[in-house]
Amino acid sequence: MAKSPSGTVTRSDVAKVAGTSVAVVSYVINNGPRPVAEATRQRVLAAIQQTGYRPNAVARALASGSTKTFGLVVPNINNPFVASMAHMLLQESLNHGHVMLLGDAGDDRQRELELIQGLLNRQVDGLFYTSVDRHPYIDLIQASGTPLVMLDRVEPRPGVNMLRVNEREAARQVTAHLLSHGYQQVGIISGPLHMFNAQDRIHGWRDAMTAHGLSVDEALIFPASYSRQGGYDAAQRMIASGRVPRALFTSNEGQAIGCIRALAEHGLRVPQDVALVCFNGTEQASFHVPRLTTVRQPLRDMARCAIQMLKESSGDARVAEFPHLLEIGESCGCPST
Repeated sequence: MAKSPSGTVTRSDVAKVAGTSVAVVSYVINNGPRPVAEATRQRVLAAIQQTGYRPNAVARALASGSTKTFGLVVPNINNPFVASMAHMLLQESLNHGHVMLLGDAGDDRQRELELIQGLLNRQVDGLFYTSVDRHPYIDLIQASGTPLVMLDRVEPRPGVNMLRVNEREAARQVTAHLLSHGYQQVGIISGPLHMFNAQDRIHGWRDAMTAHGLSVDEALIFPASYSRQGGYDAAQRMIASGRVPRALFTSNEGQAIGCIRALAEHGLRVPQDVALVCFNGTEQASFHVPRLTTVRQPLRDMARCAIQMLKESSGDARVAEFPHLLEIGESCGCPST
């Protein structure tokens, strides 16, 4: 079969072999916009296989105005909650015919910037973004005209879509559940103090303590990274200080697991010696021993909403707030069921 002068197989070559027009070949490749008779479609598919034609993804993107890709930038994929959210976004993207390109910043702000620039250069159709710290590169993304959905709370600003759970209220509720067992002294392993979500969870912890008429001991706030290592290190500092509270609110699942490990090394059991609850539990919480009492976020619903926000982006900011779920385990002192 003769190829085009450039030596590259083109749609014209496929059309000649199939005995049809270039337009019909395009309809088959793009699954529209016009229907093609099944017999003709099969001839075109056979011609594609015979000629070895490969569609040019860049050319198709330029023609359609869409690269059929979304970008996702996260602080650290090792965080179980972040990994669970990424999984849901990936599945929903595929349901909408898009590929998800993942950028893991590894808790490094410079790497985060490089990832964003790389995804924008690839002309992704939209970007999902959780920043390493409280200074996300929103201006850079907006300047590119790329639709954006922030996956954590930032200061409201024009044109920035955001998903959020009322983390202060969720933290209050899970701390209040801990207090319902009669504990009078409750500490918190928080996230890094400069982060908005860490501040929200500390405020919720304070709200619960105050509502129960208990004093708030600032010395029982132990900031740490949102990781198993962070929870482990915070618990070690807590033990070394001699200020181990009877009950503890850890600000994410990873911290809870690291904390339990550190307590066990010192002969302290959960919940017998230290009752514990956590934030942002995943499916792992139900399989941990003891089963973790946790606040969970509706990740599938959030992922579906995030996709719709990008696909329907019109430049007007949308903020979608979701309810949280308090999932009772054994780590708080509740009996196993």
